[in-house]
Amino acid sequence: MTEITLTRPDDWHLHLRDGAMLAGVLPASRDFARAIVMPNLVPPVVTAKDAAAYRARILAALPEGQAFEPLMTLYLTESTDPADVAAAAASGLVTAVKLYPAGATTNSASGVRDIGKVMPVLERMAEIGLPLCVHGEVTDPEIDIFDREAVFIERVLAPLRERLPELRVTLEHVTTKDGIDFILGAERNLAGSLTVHHLILNRNHLLVGGMRPHFYCLPIIKRERHRAALVAAATGGDPRFFLGTDSAPHAKDRKECDCCAAGVFTAPNAMPWLAQVFETEGALDRLEGFASLHGPAWYRRAPNADRITLARSEDPLPAPAALETGAGPVIVFDPGIPLHWRVRA
Repeated sequence: MTEITLTRPDDWHLHLRDGAMLAGVLPASRDFARAIVMPNLVPPVVTAKDAAAYRARILAALPEGQAFEPLMTLYLTESTDPADVAAAAASGLVTAVKLYPAGATTNSASGVRDIGKVMPVLERMAEIGLPLCVHGEVTDPEIDIFDREAVFIERVLAPLRERLPELRVTLEHVTTKDGIDFILGAERNLAGSLTVHHLILNRNHLLVGGMRPHFYCLPIIKRERHRAALVAAATGGDPRFFLGTDSAPHAKDRKECDCCAAGVFTAPNAMPWLAQVFETEGALDRLEGFASLHGPAWYRRAPNADRITLARSEDPLPAPAALETGAGPVIVFDPGIPLHWRVRA
């Protein structure tokens, strides 16, 4: 196959940042019609008023001619007002609420330390059908960083699901077979988003031969057996799994330093790499479901009306150049293997 045409995809997990970085990276999401935008700014997007203001800044930064709908989220804190969340959902302003365990990732200091303190919000969300997007990691210092997702499922997510089975939960950027199996074992109200970089990389790519800071992300990349489980879930056609790139830009000097920031910037070439993954697995016929159909169904939205075409070339494409932004250059995802797919203009 040399071409494949799909319903235009959506990105169900995207970091756009703010200010000069927002203006610089927003055009890179041109392949996607909609995206769930993460709220972990400084200060975070906590209230409906915050979300409305952030949405306005995103729309103001859109280049002329780029059609893109930001789907806003609220950052869950232990002082979040259930009534404000419900009003934001009723107005159509927000699509989901994001749970960050405090200290789990970039700008998560305001996150949740005690899940019991946010139960009134979660109960209200279960009543109105508003999804909870979850960064699924514990932050206990005694837990190995490679085990944080599995322990979170055991300690936090499984008990929460038992207590509030009506709450619709998206386990975002699943990185382990434990996460895949947990979703597969659920009868309802649980789905998972998968990133492009976790489908391609294992922890050897990150660590063998030297630490590669542009592969460093949270949740951290895991063993090969976990990557294989993610690929099987993505390419298997199960509608509970869909694309959320977790594309997370940082300026080059924030990545190439003594204590580098977590995040992989995949927005510009996510769809070509995804096509290559599905081609390798002999599953190009299931790419549209994963990238374009399963996510809208989970979030109760219609698929996009327009389409995109991906084309395959025999010769590999050149390595991507850094994206220049007003906040500094951002390195685009490059796993160091030949890429043969591109989105046709």
